[in-house]
Amino acid sequence: MMAQAPVSEMPVQPVGIEPLPTAADSGLVERKPDLCKASTYAGQIGQPGSVIPTLGISRDYRVVEYRGIEPQDYDPNRLVIRLDAAGNISGVDCG
Repeated sequence: MMAQAPVSEMPVQPVGIEPLPTAADSGLVERKPDLCKASTYAGQIGQPGSVIPTLGISRDYRVVEYRGIEPQDYDPNRLVIRLDAAGNISGVDCG
């Protein structure tokens, strides 16, 4: 019979893993209520995305295609128009 070496009780520290960021570290900005006047365009939900240029939007806006890549910079004054898979307006909000 062979004697086994004693098992070390020292905790193992993961290598190269940083702690998760907190909300304060995330860079998120507090969301403000309808500064971009999205409610003005809520009646366009269901309309084809092709109507967007005819809406006379005079402020900064972004169109987010279905499953499109959306930058994560937040601007409470920017209008965001979201399209569904068929290219119709599915949502309007600020960001």
